[in-house]
Amino acid sequence: MTVLATAAAPPSSCRDLPWASARERAHTAPAPLPAQHVPLARAAGLTLADVLRTPQPMPGFDTAAMDGYATGPAPGPWRVLGTVRAGGAWTGGVLEAGEAVEISTGAPVPAGARAVIPLEQTERTGTLVSGPAPADGRHIRRAGEDAPAGAPLAPAGTRVGPALLGLAAASGHDTLPVRPRPRVRILVTGDELTHTGRPAPGQVRDALGPLLPPLIQVMGGKTTDVHHVPDRPAGSLATAVHTLPYHDADVTVVTGSTSVGATDQLRMLLADADARWVVDAVACRPGHPQLLAQLPNSHWVVGLPGNPYAALVAAHTLLAPLLAGLTGRPLPALPRIPLTGDIRTAPGRTRLIPVSWDGAAAHPVGGHRPAFLHGAALADALAAVPPDWQPGQPTPLLLLTG
Repeated sequence: MTVLATAAAPPSSCRDLPWASARERAHTAPAPLPAQHVPLARAAGLTLADVLRTPQPMPGFDTAAMDGYATGPAPGPWRVLGTVRAGGAWTGGVLEAGEAVEISTGAPVPAGARAVIPLEQTERTGTLVSGPAPADGRHIRRAGEDAPAGAPLAPAGTRVGPALLGLAAASGHDTLPVRPRPRVRILVTGDELTHTGRPAPGQVRDALGPLLPPLIQVMGGKTTDVHHVPDRPAGSLATAVHTLPYHDADVTVVTGSTSVGATDQLRMLLADADARWVVDAVACRPGHPQLLAQLPNSHWVVGLPGNPYAALVAAHTLLAPLLAGLTGRPLPALPRIPLTGDIRTAPGRTRLIPVSWDGAAAHPVGGHRPAFLHGAALADALAAVPPDWQPGQPTPLLLLTG
């Protein structure tokens, strides 16, 4: 009698994880990628690998917050000694009682100045200027009042956006310590897929090849390449996974081939490779047959269902948290918004449905069968509807930002 060898199944503890637990497990599984120092111009969209601190006080000197007159320590009128503009410096010594200097916003305030009187509140005749007596320190930004030297400005794990780039530049940084974008290669499986034009009978137009690269960009990753892999002959996927170069990618995303059908090869491939299973199937609908594993060479493999909407749900469930973990970002907290509408729950499973959000409540958009992206294309978010949801209850939302 011939005994057919079968691949070892993943541990039972990994199967049908609750949706929220699957997100958390995918996020905590990886160690962050090694840090790099990059110029500010190349840091946008990356993630801080260390605390950003200011190397000097901010502002670095007492500076005028208004155009007007910096006045000495006594009521006016004041004798105007000169002018100081932004980028210049006052060299006339300490202001005494009855003395003033015309000053521009951003200019260094002379020593001895009590306050700055806005230009529109003053009257000037010759070298004398008069105006209301200001409170001490009025319209002066004191050195270090925004942040003293060494103050933390942003924690590690912060996404580098435009404002943070401006803050880093203003505080004197030329480079930033960041985690690079994880590199992701995509393997789209299926003999039925066609990639241009209208599909013929028996064929399906590939939606995931165009969908995934921009989605990965929004999630903080970088797509290296997209390959289309046939279901037949058996072993085609294993050949693609093991022969395509690993050094150019940190993660491989496989679409389709994640179930247990005759042409589904991914689970067998991972078992034969002695992969470390992190998630094998999630208690959600759609997107149940999704998975996350790590090969012995530390390469990550994410399996997404072949149906486009189910794959989108699975990408937000496992791929987005994995990329966040690789970049050292925290797992985003999900806003909980009241959800209204005629929604059927799924016993024992979280349902992910596309919704619009008007600021007060979320409402189903419809058009979200596993293979149909119409609702997701129009939605603001995906609502994670738990099995025990009741109409009007707050529900976690995954915001669709791209």
